[in-house]
Amino acid sequence: MTTDILAIDRIAGGGVGVGRLSDGRVAFVPRTAPGDRVEMRVMQVAPRFVRGRLVRIVEPGPDRTEPGCAHYVADECGGCQLQHLPTEAQRTARRAIVGDAIRRIGKLSADDPPLVPAASEWGYRAKISLTRRPDGAVGYHRYDRPGEVFPVRECPIAAPGVNRLLARLRQSRPELPRHLSRLVLRLDRSGAEHVVVETGEGPVWQGGRALHAAVKAEAPLTIWWRQAGEAPRAVAGSDSAYPPTAFEQVNPVMGDRVRAAAIERLGAVGGRSVWDLYAGIGETSSLLAERGADVVSVEWDRSAVAEAARRQARYGRQIERIAGAVERVIGSLGRPDRVVVNPPRTGMATEVVDGLRERGPDRIVYVSCDPATLGRDLARLVGSGPPAYRLVSLEAFDLFPQTAHVETVAVMERA
Repeated sequence: MTTDILAIDRIAGGGVGVGRLSDGRVAFVPRTAPGDRVEMRVMQVAPRFVRGRLVRIVEPGPDRTEPGCAHYVADECGGCQLQHLPTEAQRTARRAIVGDAIRRIGKLSADDPPLVPAASEWGYRAKISLTRRPDGAVGYHRYDRPGEVFPVRECPIAAPGVNRLLARLRQSRPELPRHLSRLVLRLDRSGAEHVVVETGEGPVWQGGRALHAAVKAEAPLTIWWRQAGEAPRAVAGSDSAYPPTAFEQVNPVMGDRVRAAAIERLGAVGGRSVWDLYAGIGETSSLLAERGADVVSVEWDRSAVAEAARRQARYGRQIERIAGAVERVIGSLGRPDRVVVNPPRTGMATEVVDGLRERGPDRIVYVSCDPATLGRDLARLVGSGPPAYRLVSLEAFDLFPQTAHVETVAVMERA
């Protein structure tokens, strides 16, 4: 593979640095910073761009800094993408990633949005997932070699309780099943610990109690076993009804701030029909009901819907909870006054966008974890010809410091 010297101008989606080769082609190089002059090895060639791998820093840019995690450099950890940038430079990059996606993919006029800073730059993740290596060690993937896994000693962006749980699990490796494929470590809102042991095809795992005893829980601990293609089941520890695979923000503090902002952007909801689509465990639905909305809550994960119903207090108004994929049930719903959507990284299916345009709620608040699919979906909501909706506000939230990921709240109003 050939090498080239180039200057890095900016950070693009995914956290990769962007520069131009002498022939005019755009070059994408991970682990680089604006202002860097770098030597890169060309790894992929296309007619208008190349993708490269950093060989060395010829001259560092003004914003380059030492990463705070040994795994980031020594093991080329793929969990973080921007540790080589200081806090303010990271925030600028994430704002630009959102703004670029809205303009380039969404074809909408928008400045880089304001960004609400994180409550903490480190130790914020309440959940981590680790993959098993053939030698039995568990760890993270390398950033440009997803087939390679390195053992993790400590993850600085994980919550302290998660790291302590990880350390105790590392000492308990002999109790893990030989056909282990993945481990999920999670703290719930009460501080209780959860370990999800995922296995591929193989024998029934009967070591849950032995693992629970070996881990020496600091808080109520549940060991879950999940075989390929099946729902997790508790096999040791507390008798928890908590669904460990249901979606919940990995940064609970900032997740609450995003939720509060989304509800505020909906405006007055008392007496109005409000949809909460992709509702998860129903936290947004509950807050809307407290404010007097007539809520229709849609979530595909039945365990999450059951957890939402279990948590539900007595409101003046009932929540209509629907367990099913949003794209499948939206056609059977009536017309809402306002809608909040919080889809997965893949964004909204075409059927959902079409359903929203057909029913024409006066305001849609879109909570997104992926700027690219957000841009695509906002363009679909605007549509061709006379626009159905217009973008009235855009705000980013720093839920994932040290990474290129960013949460966004966009408000669309009927044109």
